[in-house]
Amino acid sequence: MPRLPRLVLFALLTVYIVWGSTYYAIHVALASFPPFLLMGTRFLVAGALLFGWLKLRGVKNPSLMQWRDAGVVGILLMGGGMGLTAVAQQYVSSGLTAVFIACSPMILSLCVGMFGDWPNKREWTGILSGFAGAILLASSGDFSAQPIGIVALLGAIFCWDIGSVLSQRKLSLAPGAMGFASEMLLGGVFLSIVAALKGESFSAPITLPAFMAWAYLVVAGSLLAFTAYMYLLSTVPPALASSYAYVNPLIAVTLGVVLGGEKLGPRELLAMGIILGSVLLLTMSRARPAPSAELKEAV
Repeated sequence: MPRLPRLVLFALLTVYIVWGSTYYAIHVALASFPPFLLMGTRFLVAGALLFGWLKLRGVKNPSLMQWRDAGVVGILLMGGGMGLTAVAQQYVSSGLTAVFIACSPMILSLCVGMFGDWPNKREWTGILSGFAGAILLASSGDFSAQPIGIVALLGAIFCWDIGSVLSQRKLSLAPGAMGFASEMLLGGVFLSIVAALKGESFSAPITLPAFMAWAYLVVAGSLLAFTAYMYLLSTVPPALASSYAYVNPLIAVTLGVVLGGEKLGPRELLAMGIILGSVLLLTMSRARPAPSAELKEAV
């Protein structure tokens, strides 16, 4: 970790801690919000806040092509990735959801490899050992899932990873934070349309815990952590950028123990040690070549 630039280290810790806690926040918010409406309003508000702040600073609007590409990425990342995650958490515990997402780095690295940037041996070791630790964690405790939850999680992972690769390899997004704002806005619009087509509504009163969880998802989960993740994608190797998937289960399980009264035994502790070891391997893997001019501009 000390070998990493401070900004990269801060972005990693942000994604590790914040996204690790958002699974529990989604669980709390789902008590009052239906899944697509929860995510749709989350990204609409976050995107509007970021867009408005950028306009006050004089940042120019995205071009029509950049809006189009932001729509594709927003639908994949926010619509498919986060929307299906919220659907899955109606059937799957927050801890198991975080553990299952741990296969994301493997899929992301394979997607990137299709463009000629395959992981090296150390990265593959980190990916496989982290996945093994996640499986060990999933095999212990009171983890249960229904098939529809697993299908939704698989869809979420594929949508998230494909959107992540396209955002950096094929599509032309607006530079810097305006690209993030346009993605969240259009992803929020898409999720809101899906919610309307499904007939979702606020059938239950919005409790204070649910509202606070929703606000946390807007500010920390969307504005802060998502920006940090997009920065990592354009700065470090994909295996390291996606290593949050190995730390998130630790945070999710810890919150379950502290807030939900779950038990943590020797098997869970061993799994956490394996997961942290895999993150260390990814962190110490080869340095990524200097970003292209386009990526430098995006950062």
